[in-house]
Amino acid sequence: MFGPPVDLSFKNISALTESWKIEPTRGLRPLRRDSDRKYSSRSLRLSNNNIKDLHDLFRPINHFLSEPSLLSWLDLSFNQISHIHSVLCELRELRVLYLHANAIFIMSEVYVLAALPHLHTVTLHGNVIETEQGYRWLDGLTSSTRCRG
Repeated sequence: MFGPPVDLSFKNISALTESWKIEPTRGLRPLRRDSDRKYSSRSLRLSNNNIKDLHDLFRPINHFLSEPSLLSWLDLSFNQISHIHSVLCELRELRVLYLHANAIFIMSEVYVLAALPHLHTVTLHGNVIETEQGYRWLDGLTSSTRCRG
């Protein structure tokens, strides 16, 4: 059984390399730790921070989660992310990805997410690409799309 999300929202994080020093917010349900002091969760909240780049995303995932390869829900909303980094394509169990209210402006970068076999929810509203015609109809997303850096 997995516990509630590890919540690093509203922590003024700008560099993911430094996020491991931050204590997650305590919610209504307590976070459970394993013998390595990692949390038994499949969810990570990094929303409402100042994150611009995702290249070090595995730093907090590996630091906080007892089974990082099982991450299925990731909230990166309300940051300053402008590019969808290929590191997201390594999250093979990801099902839900919140990217709304960022600065993503290249529609073709969204297509790389099609390589994630279980991904069924991606939020993109509040990004620059929202103004592009047909951004809601990402028909090009197929399982054959490959992740690129």
